[in-house]
Amino acid sequence: MNCFHCAREITVTERVGFRDECPQCDRPLHACLNCGFYDPAYNNQCRETQAERVVDKNRANFCEYFRPRSGAGAKPVSSGANPRATLDTLFKKK
Repeated sequence: MNCFHCAREITVTERVGFRDECPQCDRPLHACLNCGFYDPAYNNQCRETQAERVVDKNRANFCEYFRPRSGAGAKPVSSGANPRATLDTLFKKK
């Protein structure tokens, strides 16, 4: 799995614990944004219909349905990124 915040690849050999943290950025690993069921298009942003609602998706939670998300993961969050410059490069004027 990859950390939702810094995108560091983390090898999961056993179950991800409720208090496990990313070794690079110290963000919780047992969070909705790291879960394979997380999907913003679904009700409560979760594809698991029996899971309880979690309001803060980037904080640790006690959801029993958590499974590590596979795939590339999120793009790293840059604290010094200029949002205006990012938008300008995204929507270049011709």
